[in-house]
Amino acid sequence: MELLFLLFLILLMAFALGSGYPVAFALPGSSIIAIVLAAICGYLFTGNVDSYFAQGGPGQWLSAGVTNFRGVYWEPERDTLIAIPLFIFMGIMLQRSKIAEDLLITMAQLFGPVPGGLGISVVFVGALLAATTGIVGATVVAMGLISLPAMLRNNYSPSLATGTIAASGTLGQIIPPSIVLIILADQLASAADQASTLRKALYKDSTGEISMPSIFDVGSTSAGEMFLGAFVPGLVLVGLYMIFILIWAAFRPNSAPAVPYDGKMDRRFFVKVLMTLVPPLVLIFLVLGSIISGIATVNQAGSIGAAGALVMAGYRLREGHKRQYWPVILALISLTLIFFVLGNFDTNIKNVESSSDKLGVSLALLGVLGLIIALVWSGIRAFRIENTLVGVMLETAKTTSLVFIILIGAAMLTAAFRAFGGEELVKEFLFGLPGGFWAKFVIVMAVVFVLGFFLDFIEIAVVVVPIVAPILLADPSANVTAVWLGVMIGLNIQTSFLTPPFGFALFYLRGVAPAIVKTVQIYKGVIAFIGLQLLALVIVAAYPALVNYLPNRVLLTSETAPPPRNPQLLYCVEKYIGEQFAIKRSDLRAAINTARNVDLGALPKKLSNPVLKSFDDADSVFDLLDEVFTNEAKLDEASNEYRPLHDQVRDIERDIRRNNAHIVELQDRLRRLSGDGNTNKRQSLNVEITEQKKETEYLAKEIPAEWANVDNAFKDLQTAEKQARVKFRRASDNAYEPINNLVAILEDTQQFADLNEALKGLQTEISAIEPKDMVDRIKIVEDMFSAIEGPTDVKSALSKSRRALRSNTPDKDKALEQLEIAIAAYESELSWRKNAQANGLLEKISSYDKSISGTIGLRQSQSMPRELALYIASCNADHRDISLNF
Repeated sequence: MELLFLLFLILLMAFALGSGYPVAFALPGSSIIAIVLAAICGYLFTGNVDSYFAQGGPGQWLSAGVTNFRGVYWEPERDTLIAIPLFIFMGIMLQRSKIAEDLLITMAQLFGPVPGGLGISVVFVGALLAATTGIVGATVVAMGLISLPAMLRNNYSPSLATGTIAASGTLGQIIPPSIVLIILADQLASAADQASTLRKALYKDSTGEISMPSIFDVGSTSAGEMFLGAFVPGLVLVGLYMIFILIWAAFRPNSAPAVPYDGKMDRRFFVKVLMTLVPPLVLIFLVLGSIISGIATVNQAGSIGAAGALVMAGYRLREGHKRQYWPVILALISLTLIFFVLGNFDTNIKNVESSSDKLGVSLALLGVLGLIIALVWSGIRAFRIENTLVGVMLETAKTTSLVFIILIGAAMLTAAFRAFGGEELVKEFLFGLPGGFWAKFVIVMAVVFVLGFFLDFIEIAVVVVPIVAPILLADPSANVTAVWLGVMIGLNIQTSFLTPPFGFALFYLRGVAPAIVKTVQIYKGVIAFIGLQLLALVIVAAYPALVNYLPNRVLLTSETAPPPRNPQLLYCVEKYIGEQFAIKRSDLRAAINTARNVDLGALPKKLSNPVLKSFDDADSVFDLLDEVFTNEAKLDEASNEYRPLHDQVRDIERDIRRNNAHIVELQDRLRRLSGDGNTNKRQSLNVEITEQKKETEYLAKEIPAEWANVDNAFKDLQTAEKQARVKFRRASDNAYEPINNLVAILEDTQQFADLNEALKGLQTEISAIEPKDMVDRIKIVEDMFSAIEGPTDVKSALSKSRRALRSNTPDKDKALEQLEIAIAAYESELSWRKNAQANGLLEKISSYDKSISGTIGLRQSQSMPRELALYIASCNADHRDISLNF
């Protein structure tokens, strides 16, 4: 019966949407009606309102929908959606201020003389508008009104012209900043959490181990990562469009002829081109550059974009007036002043001490004040001229409200879909497909593509993604990243604007196209571009680095980059070290041998012994890493034979788990049946339970007899590879830690010597000062020694002296005794430190440290070296199959 109500839910939603009922109300309305109807039928026919729900009851699922409502708005962690109204405001403001018109006209004049040049100009402007406005309807309408008549007038094929305009207008869905990417990021963040739970459960079921290693976990994503990931695929799509138009023009020159520019391409013309291009390019740089460089979050970048759009509108709406550029000039001067202050002064008001600090804060306040005046000035202009600001604010409010209401409705629909077992049904269907991850992925992409013929991108993003994304992300065979999956879905969703009969870009273009252009020609024109979008989808699927590399690079080269010893990075770190060993092995061995000959006689045994042992460990790391790669090669070779058997057995075990779960469900239903009237139903359920148990026994017999031996042999190889890595990591740590520690100790020798008076002064003060005050004095000196590397004996004695005075009965004699021990330890340590300094030990050990720090000691680095960061960004950009660990 659950399936019957699930079908009712889907049909009711389809009917509501097909009849033109608003999406924002069709989604939650269908959900509430289906849940309430299932509860009523359950009460009438079985006496239990929960009977026709896969699990739980109507109260639980209605409250789940309310919880999802709260999740959209009130969870502090989900602040990604704040960027939506900011980017919408930016896009509509730029469109209303006629920036798009200027770009289209100027670029058509620039590219027109090239065969297919008008088409190229439309694609180029579409890409620029995508990176600034991101509003599909506004972009298509603007290009349809300005470029389409010019293209038709110059004998362009109506199909090519309309297809180019419609497709270029949809670039705003994949080129950041994009509303769909923000929505997808929000949905995928939740999906990644669910996928992580699914993968942990799979690991536990497959291996019997309770906890899953963190390296196998599913990574989440954010709007910033989605923007970075979609940037290169967006450019690939732009390139495909341009190449197609150029090829079309080459083979059918009459359909895309060159259009000579009537005027002169002189200095004045190119100044005009620059004045048209530079403002939107600067805005793109500020918005995307601030995200890519890590200066701003997506929300902050949205604020930058909205402010920049307001300033651009302020001068564009006053075109031809004497003071046209004054607000933007003031804004640029203020920004320059702010950047100057940030680069040369400490602007933290709490830390203001010197006159220089006061000057910096004053200049910062002046810059901020100037920027505020420029924004207010531009806002007043936008408000007064054609009531532009009011119109933009209204459109922003309408569009934002539409997006958020649909998000809320989709949250309720998702709860209802799960209530009737829809999610489990989809999961079982996808897991039951032969072909692993890629079969599931292709099916999902095909469903999304077909849904694009009938649904808007928002409905697809908020209804389909929460259901299928956790299943795809949880699959360890492909181990795809959330950002890659999001970009793939985004590219696919983009086609929904072009696919008839409900492609919105087609409707927008039809509304402004002249009567001479037939609707059939528009449909024919977009077919090639739909094909190009699908080609881009295939390219990105084949080369995931196009998506993953840039987010990895930005993360790993930022100040907040994880250290090299992060478990998620170790695989690539060791590959990098292996490549460095292949190049520098002889030089490293020579450095180790040179270091062995350094005289360590000045050092105490507790320092010299670990250093001497570290040379042996350093000598061993080369062979240990070779052993790692040898075991890895054996594992890869064995996996070719092991994988088919592993997949077969895991499929059988999954079916057994599914049968056992079904048996538990049937037994639960059997317990709920009571009374003589249910005898036949109980008998039927008992028969079904027996059949399920027989099927489970049959499935267990289907597991090949050789599986246990083959599995144990493969696990032995996995264990050998893991142990080899552990040995290498331990040896490399032991080879570098004593060296790094010794260098730090020797570098602090002068600072250590400077504490002579402070330490010995305690000895004279202890008899004259009250114990309570003396505790504080000793603590101050103890902290001084704590800031220095090495003097553990001195610190220990000082701590004991302080504790002797801090007790209920202060013991000055014991405290004095410990101070004398501290002074003796200090003098002894100062002696060997100075001897080591005199022998030039610091220079010799530092030289050795530098020679091995980038290879043997790389794991101990506290920050991520840039060269390593770039290597790991590339290494982790491809997906790695980890399914044989499950």
